[in-house]
Amino acid sequence: MLLATFVLSCGDIDRAVGEENEITSTKAGSNYNPEDSLDSLGIVLRDQGTPVANYVHAVRTGNLVFLAGKGPKQANGENIVGKLGDSLTIEQGYQAAREVGINQLSVLKAELGNLNKVKRIVSVHGMVNAAPDFKDHSKVINGYSDLMVAVFGENGKHARAAVGMGSLPGNMAVEVEMVVEVYE
Repeated sequence: MLLATFVLSCGDIDRAVGEENEITSTKAGSNYNPEDSLDSLGIVLRDQGTPVANYVHAVRTGNLVFLAGKGPKQANGENIVGKLGDSLTIEQGYQAAREVGINQLSVLKAELGNLNKVKRIVSVHGMVNAAPDFKDHSKVINGYSDLMVAVFGENGKHARAAVGMGSLPGNMAVEVEMVVEVYE
């Protein structure tokens, strides 16, 4: 009986070690390299500076990182401003959301040191500065979501909200906040 218990226990240990190796190999999978994805996409991350209000760019709790809302500040330091369905087209909104994605990736890299530590993008909340009759919020926020998938592959697919707002700070076109799961 004691021998049978020992053999069964060893089987449990072997399974646990096998599962750990599987998790490790998935984490370090040969095709998963967001840092290389950025290079291949020609994306240069930018210093986001210090927040101008009473908040921080990111808060980590356990293996989750919550990123504060960011706007579409371009490399030249100017925000993309305007209202979708009025002064901006869907294509311009898409590009604005993509700029927000670059800014959020910049914050994430500063927080983690390396984007390869990202296990998955969990949730995205996209806010679109939109005219009351605008109906294509999802098409705008796709600029952000498409970038996350381009950088992180399947791990970049996320739950999402794309909502319209009557206004956003500084009249910026979009603002996005995000939750990311990271490896311990």
